[in-house]
Amino acid sequence: LLNNYGFVEFGREYESILGFWAKFDAQRGRRRDLMVEMLDKVIQAIAIHGNSVIVGRSGFTVLAGFADVFHIRLQSPFESRVRRLMEIENLTKLEAETICEDGDKVRSEFVQDFYGVSWENARAFDLVINMDKVAADLALDIIVDSVRALEISPTEGKITTRSLMVDTVLAGAVSDMLQCSLNHTKEAVFQT
Repeated sequence: LLNNYGFVEFGREYESILGFWAKFDAQRGRRRDLMVEMLDKVIQAIAIHGNSVIVGRSGFTVLAGFADVFHIRLQSPFESRVRRLMEIENLTKLEAETICEDGDKVRSEFVQDFYGVSWENARAFDLVINMDKVAADLALDIIVDSVRALEISPTEGKITTRSLMVDTVLAGAVSDMLQCSLNHTKEAVFQT
């Protein structure tokens, strides 16, 4: 979706780690700030649809504090992730370690640089599951039960994603991407 709005280099920018001097490049810094601002708007536009899963990209910070959002972190120890990557991608241990280290560093720096939050802050999540100790089927059951409990908990008097201000054009683009036929305009506030 970001590509449709002129952010064709989003993946490359997100996955890159800025070197020391690159952090002082005002033009690149402004471009990255605009990218993150647009990312936040897209995450919010998806959130007003409800019943959405937003994986990564710091959704836990963008949607922090909303009573109708459930933040989940799935994690496992470094060595377990390396072993799993070696098996799935048929990589050497060194290759898998490099990929895991680089990925961790990119995500950590992205969240820290743009949101001022530690990527490893478990307190930012409603549920944290160590996938090294919990089987995938059990983790799925825990997540589904937790989200169902959230759906029946009262939100009256609490801030929900329905209070988000979302651009109508962007909301329409998100509806198209999600192939959603529901009209959310009655429930959410849109900017024109």
